[in-house]
Amino acid sequence: MSAPEQAEQGKRDRQVGVWLIGARGSVATTTITGACAVARGLAPSTGIVTADPELAHPELPEIGDFVFGGHDVVETPLAMRAARLVDSGVVPPGLPEAVSRQLAAAEANIRPGIDWHHARTEPRRALERAAAHLREFREQHGLDEVVVLNLSSTEPPVDPHEAHNDIEALMAALDKGTAILPPSSLYALAAIETGCAFIDFTPSTGARLPAIEQLAAESGVPIGGSDGKTGETLLKTALAPMFAARAMRVRSWSGMNILGGGDGEALANPVRARSKLASKGRCLDEILGYPVEAPVRIEHVRDMGEWKTAWDHITFEGFLGTRMRMQFTWEGCDSALAAPLLIDLARLGALALRRGEAGLIVPLAFFFKDPAGTNEHALHRQYEMLRSWVAEPVSV
Repeated sequence: MSAPEQAEQGKRDRQVGVWLIGARGSVATTTITGACAVARGLAPSTGIVTADPELAHPELPEIGDFVFGGHDVVETPLAMRAARLVDSGVVPPGLPEAVSRQLAAAEANIRPGIDWHHARTEPRRALERAAAHLREFREQHGLDEVVVLNLSSTEPPVDPHEAHNDIEALMAALDKGTAILPPSSLYALAAIETGCAFIDFTPSTGARLPAIEQLAAESGVPIGGSDGKTGETLLKTALAPMFAARAMRVRSWSGMNILGGGDGEALANPVRARSKLASKGRCLDEILGYPVEAPVRIEHVRDMGEWKTAWDHITFEGFLGTRMRMQFTWEGCDSALAAPLLIDLARLGALALRRGEAGLIVPLAFFFKDPAGTNEHALHRQYEMLRSWVAEPVSV
């Protein structure tokens, strides 16, 4: 075998663990089912940004290199979840059966998750158990890299605590059983402790505490997030730069969101919804450079199922102060919008690990409503950041 052939064979032999927090949820099930289908040539790569030749890189893992596992607090098997997604029109008929072997393999790798009871009563033990599961996953499958993606239900904002700013104080508090971290942050610590990349697709606290960010940088672990940008905010970050570039002043930008599914049910709780509303509301002021009246409402409508609708009403001012307005309606399937981005983030998280990058991976901002490490929200500039970062050579 020639040297190039050996290199290509070595690339194919490298397996990437994709560990999903909320592994039996609709988004995770769509991600696993879809990734397996794309890897086997049963579905196109539509929606997968890293399939674009502009984002090609020799060290990006192939989707067929993924090994799936995860944590969840519910017990409904992946196969059953996938069947329900067929019934709701998210997954094509026959696809779960076509990838049933892969779904069964992923199901075998799912472990009981951390809930709020564990986080409040035994935080250190919960952290150690999650870390043990990640080590077992890596060793059992001989994985070269593991990327942890948080897809669990949105958490309420965490109450501030002085230990959030210092890693030694934070770990000492956990040793004492002090309940100062939500489940998402315990998962982030477990990932960092075991050398796994951690990427938060929710607006939960996760790794976004100074102490945890510091630990990731010192431990040589890449982290990123937060809150996946799939619908209304995606449109805002594409349209708001248009108003700025044409020197038109936006007066107000009102949004009304209705959605079903588990995310809608979680966000029906006003305490949890605060995290989502905060992440959705930051982009306009940053893009336009001035404050905008931008109320957003989120309503849970059970009948919507896996679908969501957003209605936006924009008032803006043009030449001579002429008032104008724009309205649009966005309708989409949350799981189908999110799943390809999670495939992208798994590939890019593995790339960061292979490069030896540590701490916040700022160019992942393209995927998030509330991007960590940057105030850049304009979609086109975020894409350029991502493209330039992917093109960088791997350090030798």
